Amino acid sequence: MDISFVELLKTVILGVVEGLTEWLPISSTGHMILVDEFIKLDVSKAFMDMFLVVIQLGAILAVVVLNFEKLNPFSSWKSRSEKRATIDLWAKVIVACIPAAVIGLLFNKYMEEHFMTAPVVATTLIFYGIMFIVVENYNKHRQPRVRDLDRLDYKTAFIIGLFQVLSLVLGTSRSGATILGGILFGTSRYVAAEFTFFLAIPVMFGASLLKIVKFGWHYTGAEILIMVVGMATAFVVSIASIKFLLRYIKNNDFKAFGWYRIVLGIIVIAYLLLIGDPTQS
Repeated sequence: MDISFVELLKTVILGVVEGLTEWLPISSTGHMILVDEFIKLDVSKAFMDMFLVVIQLGAILAVVVLNFEKLNPFSSWKSRSEKRATIDLWAKVIVACIPAAVIGLLFNKYMEEHFMTAPVVATTLIFYGIMFIVVENYNKHRQPRVRDLDRLDYKTAFIIGLFQVLSLVLGTSRSGATILGGILFGTSRYVAAEFTFFLAIPVMFGASLLKIVKFGWHYTGAEILIMVVGMATAFVVSIASIKFLLRYIKNNDFKAFGWYRIVLGIIVIAYLLLIGDPTQS
């Protein structure tokens, strides 16, 4: 199929939404699905299901570019101890990936069939919005046990990985779930967010590969262009989004994101009551 300027513009909008929401604890995929219900990218359902995941590769590349030196264990600029610390960091990331990898492979099809709906998005937006407010209030007078990423132990990394499993339910927010887990189990907001960024690299590469294999390798020229434009846009916007979040959490908590989720969830529920569920049409 040919692709029009309007369809490319829709793709850019989805890329902007992905780049803005992937790293903020407000559910990027949930936002993408809700936005697509209004702009309706002219592609098949099978392609759209794959695109909603694969576009996140652009956002992931932003993490790699911004933290390449920190994540590279072979850097000539690092001392031997620094290289060991980097390898140790990757080992913790792998440990944290295990729960979501196992559960995701076992229940991926079931999740797609039963949880890819607007009511689920609305419910999880509100529930985890409330949880952010509750956790921040609970954490208000507590001192974090882990203030530096190098001091994050394997047990805490694995627990954060368990919280990541919650994000298999649409609307939860992968970064939101893991940040909540990190804060609850003693990390600072900054460490929780930073580890969440790094945890996303293998998780999203794996999820994207799974979706690509499931879709197959038969792409039209228009579909390839949509993926490239979407990922490129998500990459550029993610650079700014990541920098903003890391600056923001140095002096602020996550309550604002909690309230945002609650308000958006209420808006979605109101829309569903008035118009109906567009994801079931």
